[in-house]
Amino acid sequence: MSDTLEKGSSTRKDHPPNTLRIVFMGTPDFALPSFHALARTEDLVGVVTQPDRPKGRKGLLTPPPLKTAAAKLDLPIFQPERLKKSPELLATFVDLNPDLIVVVAFGQILPESVLKIPKYGCINVHASLLPKYRGAGPIQWAIIQGDRETGVSTMQMDVGMDTGPVLLKRTIPIGADDTAASLSPKLAELGARLLLETMALLKVGRLVPVPQENSLATLAPLIKKEDGEIDWKCDARVIFNRWRGLFPWPGLTTFYEKERWKLCALEVGAEKGCLGKPGEILRLSDRGLEVATGDGYIIITSLQPAGKREMRLSEYVAGHRIEVGAVLSFQKRN
Repeated sequence: MSDTLEKGSSTRKDHPPNTLRIVFMGTPDFALPSFHALARTEDLVGVVTQPDRPKGRKGLLTPPPLKTAAAKLDLPIFQPERLKKSPELLATFVDLNPDLIVVVAFGQILPESVLKIPKYGCINVHASLLPKYRGAGPIQWAIIQGDRETGVSTMQMDVGMDTGPVLLKRTIPIGADDTAASLSPKLAELGARLLLETMALLKVGRLVPVPQENSLATLAPLIKKEDGEIDWKCDARVIFNRWRGLFPWPGLTTFYEKERWKLCALEVGAEKGCLGKPGEILRLSDRGLEVATGDGYIIITSLQPAGKREMRLSEYVAGHRIEVGAVLSFQKRN
C-alpha cells in the first residue's frame, strides 16, 4: 500500500520550459545529492522511498533521509513496502505521466510494469564501474576487495539487477585509509554530477547506451551483520580492508573471552610474518593492541565493548586487564 505524505504541486513554476517531469526513487543519504540536483533543474512530480523503519535502541519509527528532504519541498511522497504489490501506486505513476524515473539507492527492484511507464524509461545512478559490483553493496565490496579505484555509472534500467546498458561512467580513487563512511559521500556527489551530465545529453539526443559485458560482471551482495565477524586466519591487509569496507556498519567484531568487542579503529602493523596463532594477542604497545593474523599482524587502536561507548585502547586498558597470549575469537568462549 502506498503512503502519500504531502500532496504538493506536480509542477515547478521556477523551472525553464525544457525541464523533464521526473519521479525520483531513493532512500538513504547517498540519494540526496542527486535528488537536490534534480530538484534545482527539473520538474519533480513525485518521490518514492522506503517506509519508515524502527531505529536505535528504542526502536523509534524514523523516516528515511529522502522522505525528510522531499517533505521540505512539499513534493508528493510514496512509501510502498513492495512496488510489485502496489497496483494502486502503478496507476498513480501513470497519472503523474513522468518523462523519466530516476533511481538512486532505492532498495527495491523495479518491476517491468514500472519500467515501461516513462517516455525515456528509467535511469539508475549506481556506485560502481559497471559491470563490476552489481548489487546492493558496491561501495563496501570495492574497499573489502582492496581496489584502488571505483566510480559511478548511470545506467538505463531493465528487469535485471544492474544489468542494463551503461550511459556514462566516471572514476574516483580509493584512498589507502578510505572507509565506506568516507567514500560514500564522495561517490554520492560524483553521482549527482554525472546524473546532470546524463540529463543534458538525454535532452539533446546524444546518449549512447553501451551494453554491459556480462562475462566481466561481479556481484556486491547486501551487507549483513554476520559479515563483520573476523576470521583471524586471514592476512593482516585482508582484515584491515574488511574493516574499512564495513565501517561504520556493521563493523568488525571479535570476542575477548566472554566480552564482545566492536573494533572501531585499526592499523596494519606488518603485512608479513607468522608471529603467533591467528587472533593471539602479541603485546600492548604505545600504538595499541597488537594481534597476530594469518600473515602479519594488526593493531587495534580503538574499540567498543558490548553495551558501552567507543574508547581508545589506552583508555580501555586503564580499567580492564588484557592478557598477552590470549586468543581473540569470532565467538564467545564458555
